[in-house]
Amino acid sequence: MRQYLLLFVTATAVFAAERATEPTFLRRRVPDVAVKPADVSTGSCHYKPIFGLGDPNAAVLKGIARFGEITVDPGGSSEPVSYPAEEQVYVVLEGEGTLQYGDEQAPVRRHDFLYLPPGIRHGLSNRTDKACRLLVMGFKIPRGANPKAPPKLLLANIEEVPTQVVGGHPPSTLYRLLMGDARSTRDRLAAASVLTSLFVMEIAPGGTNLPHHHEREEEIYLLLEGEGEMVAGGGMDGVEGRHPARPGDAYFVRLNCTVGFYNTGAKPARILAVRSLFPFRAQ
Repeated sequence: MRQYLLLFVTATAVFAAERATEPTFLRRRVPDVAVKPADVSTGSCHYKPIFGLGDPNAAVLKGIARFGEITVDPGGSSEPVSYPAEEQVYVVLEGEGTLQYGDEQAPVRRHDFLYLPPGIRHGLSNRTDKACRLLVMGFKIPRGANPKAPPKLLLANIEEVPTQVVGGHPPSTLYRLLMGDARSTRDRLAAASVLTSLFVMEIAPGGTNLPHHHEREEEIYLLLEGEGEMVAGGGMDGVEGRHPARPGDAYFVRLNCTVGFYNTGAKPARILAVRSLFPFRAQ
């Protein structure tokens, strides 16, 4: 009998391992993420894999290729790269630099955001005496898709984008709609193919953006300023999963996972968020 029981327990464990489910959300404390070598890395350019490429849970992300932090030292530069099946977005968090965009060069500064279409060779150099730190987001272009590249570099600054209330969300949250897909008529830049929305939320003390979910999109929140409770997931009882959050906390949520934020602090909170299409199989 003991032998049969042992066989049953072993078989159950093997079956459970085969049926292991992926997490519905991931949390990262960006200051604690270790620098790892990447294709952009040089002796003066350092990459932190927050989500996606280089992260142990990279397989959980389906349409997002990478979400990481690049730091270019004073006087340094990144390795130029090009991705035929990936569109990218840069958001400059600190410092200044010079963007290599194909055969052109363009200055970039703090709070600039820009679109990098598939196939464009790009890199960043820093000729100042302060480090330049930026976020890089990459999104997988589906096989067979051939998005049209914009005729010129699309670049703008976050502070130049006006705040507004977005329908379906309370007025305690103001939005800066930075970038949408190439058909967008509401965002500052209409550029992307897989990315559907890049935006900043400014949430008043005591305010919220109302927790919600998306049926066709993955999403990432990065808390830039303030503090509060990040909502990620929930139980079968419908109770939201709330997690204390402070600047530098980043959350990835899968489609249909509850996501949101409550500002429990005394100052406004600022969140950079990005949504992108989940790669559903063609029917």
